[in-house]
Amino acid sequence: MRVTTRVECPQDAPATRRVHMAAFPGPDEADLVDALRRDPAWLPGLSVVAVDDTGLVIGHALLTRLRVGGGDGDGDGDALALAPVAVAPEWQRRGVGELVVRAALSAAEEAGEKLVVVLGDPGYYGRFGFIPAGRHEVSGPFEVPEAYFQVLPLPAYDGGPRGLCRYPEPFVEV
Repeated sequence: MRVTTRVECPQDAPATRRVHMAAFPGPDEADLVDALRRDPAWLPGLSVVAVDDTGLVIGHALLTRLRVGGGDGDGDGDALALAPVAVAPEWQRRGVGELVVRAALSAAEEAGEKLVVVLGDPGYYGRFGFIPAGRHEVSGPFEVPEAYFQVLPLPAYDGGPRGLCRYPEPFVEV
């Protein structure tokens, strides 16, 4: 069976929610996606789904607006947060996650974005080129081991933004 990726359409929202509900033990990630859809951080062209050859949504990767820097002369600017990423359980460990993440990152690159931030397993996200965020003077608001808070500079990256990441409100509320 062939898997392809495309930008998520509004009518995909229920199917995308089903994927998140199946992929995670609770509703937090699905609720986060729903909340982000209503937030100014939402960037419709950067919500990407993977579909099988019947058109069924089987995976999702989301990039939303993230602010980096404190506004005190340290490079306040825009970046993207990669989260959440989900694959339907029956499709896991078959390359769907990698496919949908690469498609989302490619869309971000085409949009001229500079920097993507992710909180996750360095063994997994390292395959996409993510490195510890501290190497680019970016820090996160969460207390996690340094290797887990990572950034991916895209081709438009010019050395900034730098500083503390400020996630959109839904990341704090959900």
